[in-house]
Formats: sequence, C-alpha cells, structure tokens
Amino acid sequence: MNASGTYRLSFLLLLIALLLALVMNISLGSVTIPFGDTLKSIFGGTLENRTWAYIIWNYRIPKALTAVLVGSGLALSGLLMQTLFRNPLAGPFVLGISSGASLGAALLIMGGSLVAGIWTLDLVNDMTLALASSIGSFLVLMAVMIVASKVKDTMALLIIGLMFGSITAAIVSVLSYFTNAEKLRQYIFWSFGSIGNLSWTQLLMLMGILFLGSALGILSIKALNALLLGENYAKSLGVDLKKAKYIIIIATGLLAGGITAFAGPIAFVGLAVPHLARQIFNTTDHSILLPAVLVYGAILMLLCDTVAQMPNSANVLPINAITSILGAPVVIWLLVRKRKMIF
Repeated sequence: MNASGTYRLSFLLLLIALLLALVMNISLGSVTIPFGDTLKSIFGGTLENRTWAYIIWNYRIPKALTAVLVGSGLALSGLLMQTLFRNPLAGPFVLGISSGASLGAALLIMGGSLVAGIWTLDLVNDMTLALASSIGSFLVLMAVMIVASKVKDTMALLIIGLMFGSITAAIVSVLSYFTNAEKLRQYIFWSFGSIGNLSWTQLLMLMGILFLGSALGILSIKALNALLLGENYAKSLGVDLKKAKYIIIIATGLLAGGITAFAGPIAFVGLAVPHLARQIFNTTDHSILLPAVLVYGAILMLLCDTVAQMPNSANVLPINAITSILGAPVVIWLLVRKRKMIF
C-alpha cells in the first residue's frame, strides 16, 4: 500500500475511534442509562424515561461536543506554535494568551477584594466569566501583535510572550493574596478547567470562534511547511513571513483564548497531541498533521473526560489532572519506542 493509501486508512481508523469515544462518553455518567437507550435517543428515538432524555440532550451531548471542540482546538493551536517557533516544547499558551484569559477571570472573581463594593460575586456566572476571560485574552493578543510588528526575531517573540504570561501570573498572585477564601476557592475551581458547564448557546459561540481559528490554520499550511526549514527558505518560496506570523498568532489567539474563556485553562493536550500525530503518522507535512491533530485531540479529550466524570459516581475529577495523568505516559512510551523525535 502506498503512502497516500496508508494515510487514508489511518484517518478512517481515527474517525471510527472518534465515533466510539464520542458514544462511550455520552453513554457513561453519574446516572446509569442503558447503552441501547442512549443510542436510541441520539438517533432521534423517544425514550419512556424523560429524565434520561433530558440528561442526554441537555448535559451529556453538549459536554461531549465541548470535549471534541476543546481537544481539537488545543491540539491545533499547539501544532501552530511548535511550528512557528520550531520548538517541540512550545504549546498553545506560550504567548501569554491563556494567562490573559486567567487574569480576566481573576479580576472578575477576586478584583472586588481590592476595590471593595464595586462588584460582588453576584456578577460572577458562566457568561460573565467567559466574557471577562475573552477580554483578557484579547488584550494580551493585541499586545503580542503590537510586539510582533516591532521585532523580527521569532525567538524574541517567544520570550516576550513568556514575559506577558509571567506578568499576568504575578497580578493573579497579588489578587489571590488579598482575596477571601470563598473567592479564592471559586477561582481555583475555575482554573481546574471544566467542559461540562456550557449551554447550547455557549457551545455555538465557542464553535464559531474555533471554526474561524481552524480556518486560519488551514490557510497557513503552505507557510507552516516552509517555516519548518527556516525563515530564509520560507522567503525563497515566496512566503510573506510577516503576514504568515500574524495569521498564525491570530489563529492561536482565537483557539487558545476562546477555549480558556469557555472551559478554563486545560494543560498538556496542546503540547502532547502534535507529537503523537508526528510519531504515529511519521510525517511533518501539515496537510496531514493538521487534520490528524484535530481528530487526535478530540479523541484524547473525550477519553480524559470519560475518566474524569467517574461513571456511576457523582464525583467529577479536575480535567486538567486527568489529561496529564493519562496523556504523559503515552507520549513517553511513543518517544521511547521510536527512539527519536520527529520535528
């Protein structure tokens, strides 16, 4: 079988695995619902137990779709950053965009401790948190864009992005020091990450943001392939480096910022999934890697969420912890088995 045939077969198997992970995620939860009834409800059938139908359509399906969007978006943004900086340790949050979103959430939740009486916990809900996080990530993104127009060295941009992250983390630390225990607890729970709190309206908003970010990523495939061989080589191919960097940064800002705004900061996925895709597909061609990381990211997040929700239990573990606990050993095993990193 030639290479293209192998890739097609691999993608077919990946899509089947994605479908199985999606159905498994929807069928398992704190309330035991027979698998047959779950499938019947998904495909439009009417269940005698209306409570089960309500749980499936108003909680489990939105949560599963959120997991797909979050996993795909983080994986793609990680791939974009690793290629832009040609650094295997780069992730979707190296530009400080996620830190900006965290700062927005921290100001909403804990800012009242510094400016007493101006706002209270009554203003804190899912929508206001998403709005505050979006504003925070947007402001940091604008700052990064301004800096990107001033510096030509890509590595300098990486360092400046890390500095933005350090500044915002320091401000959050100051807010945490002065806030009371209740607000600090609320912020900490937000920082754990959660994909189970989105309504259908919020899910559609997140979908629109991630669709735009993914479209910009797809438009950058030629530039991404050229950047792997260095900026001088990319210029020789006629790639407008300044424009390409802007597009890649904006795409990452939409993906990472949008996800952090609606689901909180979720680590590891954006860093690990691009490496998984490179190792398994044995290629650096972004026309193959880009769709691969979208599917891999969705599968990984669905599996992690299935474990985090602890089937048949009312307890839900932090999704951040599960992504690292399950994902890190897989990446270590792949790298040891392959004996070298493909980049």
